[in-house]
Order: sequence, then C-alpha cells, then structure tokens
Amino acid sequence: MRYSKILMKSVVFVFLLFLIFTRDAHAYLDPGTGSYILQLIIAGLLGASLVVKIYWGNIKTFFSNLFSKGQSEEDDNE
Repeated sequence: MRYSKILMKSVVFVFLLFLIFTRDAHAYLDPGTGSYILQLIIAGLLGASLVVKIYWGNIKTFFSNLFSKGQSEEDDNE
C-alpha cells in the first residue's frame, strides 16, 4: 500500500515537471478545428437535452417524491 502511494506521488511530480518546463510547440490549428469543436459542443448539448427528454418522467417523479417526503414529515410532526 505504501509503495503505491509513493509511486503515485512520483508520477504526479513528474507530470507536473513536464507541465512546468514545456517547450514552444510550433503548431498550427486550421480553421476546421474551430468548427469541429463547435460541432462537438452542439452535439453534446443536443444529446444531453435528448436524455432529459427521454427520462423527464423519471426526473419529475424523483423530485416530486423528494419534496413530498419533506412535506409529509412536517405534517407528521405537527
């Protein structure tokens, strides 16, 4: 167990050293990269909205049960 902690700390330390002492990366991003990133963001938002639409009944039931339990406990205490 102790060996794994030491190994993990050394891996994190080496990773941080690589981040601190970086070299210039003479790289080029073409215009298509921006549109690709935009497509990924739009697809992610549409996918998340589809999941919410499909499971909306379950989400609504969960929150209604959650808040109704709090109200029924208050009613029982009175």
